[in-house]
Amino acid sequence: MFKTALYYTLHISDQLLKRIEINPNIMGGKPVIKGTRVTVEAILKRLAEGLYVEDVLKDYPYLTKDDIKAAITMQRRFLRMK
Repeated sequence: MFKTALYYTLHISDQLLKRIEINPNIMGGKPVIKGTRVTVEAILKRLAEGLYVEDVLKDYPYLTKDDIKAAITMQRRFLRMK
């Protein structure tokens, strides 16, 4: 059961990370939500300031909840690597 749950969690994380791209020609190479100029940093900053996911989505109506989850997942993976 645990292996199945772990596999599912890792699979979902990998799928979410596909929503992020790093391109030196977009926002100076900062990670962004694919197809936008919205940086992962901008999303995380707003969440850290106390905004709810729904508030961030109002600021960026073309984003989805999965885009927000992708930003959080990327940060979590980055911190795990340190």
